[in-house]
Amino acid sequence: MTEPKSVQAIGLKEWAAALEALRQGEQILIMRKGGIREETRDFQVEADSFYLYPTFEHQRKELIKPEYQAAVDRSTEGWSPDLTQVALTCYAELVEDILIEDGETLAKLAGEHIWTDRFAEERLKWKKAKPLHVMLLRVYELENPATIEIREEYNGCKSWISLPGEMLQDVPRKPVLSNEEFNRKAERIRSLLQ
Repeated sequence: MTEPKSVQAIGLKEWAAALEALRQGEQILIMRKGGIREETRDFQVEADSFYLYPTFEHQRKELIKPEYQAAVDRSTEGWSPDLTQVALTCYAELVEDILIEDGETLAKLAGEHIWTDRFAEERLKWKKAKPLHVMLLRVYELENPATIEIREEYNGCKSWISLPGEMLQDVPRKPVLSNEEFNRKAERIRSLLQ
């Protein structure tokens, strides 16, 4: 087990099904263009390390490859928009932020994530003048999920949220992939983009 670094009380929102894929080591990347309510009108990296905050509202099975669609059902078991708490299970360190501007380059990563080609292409084309951020993440699973209150400011289409730092200090976590396995996956992604 690795010793936790000092924890930043910031969260990056992502579909719960994608967080499961990250937690299982099935993928090491997420794609970002930014939410409708982003303060800067486009996505910007606000932290090099952060908690991954699960979202449920916009997940759609048809936007996920068939072999991963069951993750949507698993992630929404017991979920309701009326819930007042959410469990955080993962922490991430940003290893690399790769900017992609064309569909041909993005298509090279098709085997490295759970989303359909159609959805990946839609993310790229939204806000055409802005590049798609493909974030390579080193993901850590919290040894015990951290349950936090869902605050009003967490809702809506924005990527980054401030989390209650006092509840998240010194939460033990361990990497979901060994150094060797993570490096192998990261190098594969880099080689696909050359």
